[in-house]
Amino acid sequence: MESNKKMDSLAGINKQRVILVTYLIAAMDITWLFLQFSITPYLAKRLGFDTLWFGYLQTTVGIIQLLGGPIFGRFADLFGAQAALSVSCMASVVYFVLLAMADSTAMLFIHKLPAVFMHVLPGTQMVVADLTEPEKRADALAKLGLCFGIGMITGSTLGGTLSTRYGEGYAACTAVVGSFISLLLVLKFIPKHTKAQIAQDQNNKNRSIFNLGDITRLMKYPGVAKTFIVKITSGLPSGIFQVMFSVIAINFFQLQPEQNGYLMAYFGVMQMVMQGAVIGRMTARYSEKTLLLLSVGVSSLVGLAQALMANVFQFSLIVIPMMFSLSMFNVITDSMLTKSIPSSDTGTMMGLCASVQSLMRTVGPTIGGLLYENYGVSSFGYIQCAVNAAVFLFLFKDRRTQRVITRK
Repeated sequence: MESNKKMDSLAGINKQRVILVTYLIAAMDITWLFLQFSITPYLAKRLGFDTLWFGYLQTTVGIIQLLGGPIFGRFADLFGAQAALSVSCMASVVYFVLLAMADSTAMLFIHKLPAVFMHVLPGTQMVVADLTEPEKRADALAKLGLCFGIGMITGSTLGGTLSTRYGEGYAACTAVVGSFISLLLVLKFIPKHTKAQIAQDQNNKNRSIFNLGDITRLMKYPGVAKTFIVKITSGLPSGIFQVMFSVIAINFFQLQPEQNGYLMAYFGVMQMVMQGAVIGRMTARYSEKTLLLLSVGVSSLVGLAQALMANVFQFSLIVIPMMFSLSMFNVITDSMLTKSIPSSDTGTMMGLCASVQSLMRTVGPTIGGLLYENYGVSSFGYIQCAVNAAVFLFLFKDRRTQRVITRK
């Protein structure tokens, strides 16, 4: 009886409206995330943090979200999109309230604790994956990436402007209000369940959120483990650079908060162009394996360019291919992974994908801090170039091998 009600609820919803509201929720969440990115480095510096201590702060967030990501995904699969997104939005409210109150080193660490539940983006990815056909999924996820660009622009600009004119506390309070509005949108428009009846019945057989076996078994599906390893290996060097960018902006580029906000907004514009005008068309024309190979190759060249850059103008030119490779890589790997598993496990898979980003934020600050202090900014670029070149050769060789096997 319960399964029939879930199926009837799913059949009766306006999927297009739910997806549009999901995009809005994602854009708002990313807005507050980048608002926080634009104010935390300056708040940390004012409280006496050096590069290494700021790295420890970032590592703390990474560990917290690394632990929470897969569990959140499992929770979303079992109890539905509305419950999962509601928990995430409430955690965001608490997170930003604590940030507004942060006036000491201890408080700056304490305010990161609610991040264990803050997984709005993988939650929205699950909703989009559940409500779209497999052949349209890459394009739908790319549009979700477009929301990421909008949030990056709005959040970076808003955070830099508000913190410069009114202080970090005022900017954090703005994020509190925005996160509460997101919670209201979730309760009003997101259905309790976005999966088909079969998926719900399968999940109800074992309702343990902390079942590690049910989470890790996804790696046994064909192609999942290989794609996941590529996602981690290729993404780690660029992830380290992204984690350390706020430090690079302050110390290497000598940017003020408002200038840093404008640069981050420029990132957002480039991502919007890539997600809205480029990726969707390319996914319709080329295979996902071809696009994955292309994104990894471009990332290697971007790393070399980063190693040779000397000023912010040169970096602004590098941003164009950088955003192309990052956007394409994330969309394609997410699409490939969700297609390789049953629809009942899309939330868990999105949680695992989010954990990849959390892993980068966990090891990235420590590795990045050591590299920056000992070898300078150029070391990030050389490592990215070498690692992605190796991944490119692996993917290219693997693709040729598969073609030979297919012909035989």
